[in-house]
Amino acid sequence: MTDICQLSAIELARLIRAKELSAREVVGAHLAQIERVNPAVNAIVTLVAEQAMERARIADEDLALGRDIGPLHGLPIAHKDLQPTKGIRTTFGSPIYRDFVPDEDSLIVERLRRAGAITVGKTNTPEFGAGSQTFNPVFGSTLNPFDRTKTCGGSSGGAAVALATGMLPIADGSDMGGSLRNPASFCNVVGLRPSPGRVPTWPAATAWSTLSVDGPMARSVADVALMLSAIAGPDSRSPISIDEPGSRFAAPLDRDFTCARIAWWTNLGGTPVDRRVRDVVNAQRGVFESLGCVVDEAEPDFTDFDAVFKTVRALAFLTGVAPRVAGIVSW
Repeated sequence: MTDICQLSAIELARLIRAKELSAREVVGAHLAQIERVNPAVNAIVTLVAEQAMERARIADEDLALGRDIGPLHGLPIAHKDLQPTKGIRTTFGSPIYRDFVPDEDSLIVERLRRAGAITVGKTNTPEFGAGSQTFNPVFGSTLNPFDRTKTCGGSSGGAAVALATGMLPIADGSDMGGSLRNPASFCNVVGLRPSPGRVPTWPAATAWSTLSVDGPMARSVADVALMLSAIAGPDSRSPISIDEPGSRFAAPLDRDFTCARIAWWTNLGGTPVDRRVRDVVNAQRGVFESLGCVVDEAEPDFTDFDAVFKTVRALAFLTGVAPRVAGIVSW
């Protein structure tokens, strides 16, 4: 059962389609892994095991009867606890919403279910997603699976830890200033911040904002691309959604990188960068060059970036979080 949890999302999807593994076996194996591992790391904070196994049974029945199935058919997933999930507790990491159960799904959850993914629960996040760590007053801290004395990063830390420990093959996250990328790097998995509108966000307090985005997380780039193919694409509820289908990300990833241009920073326009991070990043420059890429040193102008970001972020919290705290909106 543990071996199932180490397979890639692409391989699991293939085995389920080929009927070499059932959705019930796959979901059951991951639920068992959650039972074994989660108490030590606190990544998954709400679990709906019985509901997940019932959905897995239906998934196997759909496949047996030849019904249409999606690219993520039978794959277990847990959603970041900022995403509203119909009939499943969604706390936003806040005591205000400790017992809140939405009556509809967010857009990304809706698309993941339509693609065949099976919800097993919710992943931990800081209160209202505010911060690059993962702890809150409702569920406490999520711990780094490689060293439980260290942070797992955030704010999609629960998702990253669940992936790294084999509790999930795919997970969703969100990113304002690194919340998909930071925990992924801390936990040795992959988190992709898509372009704003690539994965439309709904509900959204500020529909035209490009600051925060939803996106995919997995243990490999190929698995991230598979998930992105299911969640990307336009939606009329988002005025900034990109009018291109997600199916474009289902194409093979192999390509010729000869003469592809790579912009290489040295100090990000004066942004403080830890020397150890700089050394790790610079050591990979040769990888791009060996692929035939043209690597150019380039520095963005980040003058006053810190003040600008804090101002825009404060506006986002004012429009998105303040009404919730005041009880004006439910989510």
